[in-house]
Amino acid sequence: MDMQGKQAPNERAQHFLKVLIERYIRDGQPVGSRTLAKDAGMELSPATIRNVMADLEEQGLVTSPHTSAGRVPTVHGYRLFVDSLISLQPMEEQLVERLHNELAEEEASQNLVEHASRLLSGLTHMAGVVMIPRHDQIVIRELQFVHLSDTRVLAILVTSQGEVLNRIVETSRLFTRSELEQASKFINTHCRGLELEAIRNLILQEMQSHKQDMDKLMREALSIAGQALEEESGEQDYVVSGQTNLMDFDELAQLDRIKSLFEAFSEKQEILHLLDRCGQADGVQIFIGEESGYDPLDKCSVVTAPYEVEDRVVGVLGVIGPTRMAYDRVIPIVDITAKMLGAALKSA
Repeated sequence: MDMQGKQAPNERAQHFLKVLIERYIRDGQPVGSRTLAKDAGMELSPATIRNVMADLEEQGLVTSPHTSAGRVPTVHGYRLFVDSLISLQPMEEQLVERLHNELAEEEASQNLVEHASRLLSGLTHMAGVVMIPRHDQIVIRELQFVHLSDTRVLAILVTSQGEVLNRIVETSRLFTRSELEQASKFINTHCRGLELEAIRNLILQEMQSHKQDMDKLMREALSIAGQALEEESGEQDYVVSGQTNLMDFDELAQLDRIKSLFEAFSEKQEILHLLDRCGQADGVQIFIGEESGYDPLDKCSVVTAPYEVEDRVVGVLGVIGPTRMAYDRVIPIVDITAKMLGAALKSA
């Protein structure tokens, strides 16, 4: 954490900061010296506590709103709290079992993603966000071609999770039913059990290395498959639930702020970029306030975790809420939901 060149707070000051943040998260009101003394359980004079608070304010960890003599945490204060002072609250076994059972009931990956988003929102009373799994890292079980009309062919991709992905491809000529069956057989013989990215690479290699002697039909079959797979590996997307929960928090409920938040959820691109960054890191990631680098989230915190299938990160999920969120509860919920979703996708 950037302490702006100042010395980090001592153990006593850190204790007061922890108590202040926990109280502020719970009540949403600036915390005064008298309340702090009572909550901290330490026999110190009001003057001593005021001095400690003044030191924390000088270090940029708390600030005094104009309308109150109490203090509230800053982004730097929250960061120190989350990194060093927090006492995480493990999820109750009953909730963990509920998560497992509800996700286990779903079969299609899209349903799992939507359900996980709703569960995150319901458990935290904030917005739950889940990236749709990256298809270029999903293993293909089968690829079939079906003639539609003229030069249009339907490519049907079946994933190892049983999800069916349909893509319509415009071909260079009219294919007969027999030719499409041969093409499907060729692709399935060589590509079954591979990820989309690996299949695309294999197709390119085959087309280049056997350019002279490869049967014309097989070259065209590879070309159709390449088009279908290229379209499938397009732009990422995510599912969000519980956006309206954010209106329950006073600090987010102003009309212009909630409008910009809802627009951000609708436009998706910047939030997707943020989630994608989290997918490249290990474990739970937390962005507090302006740390996200995205203006509509300046008054929000984002808690995320990647989820994996076959030891490969295929997406990221998380919770978006006010900076005054119960991090001690939210972090374990996000972490466990990510593990549960990965396990459910693997066994679906």
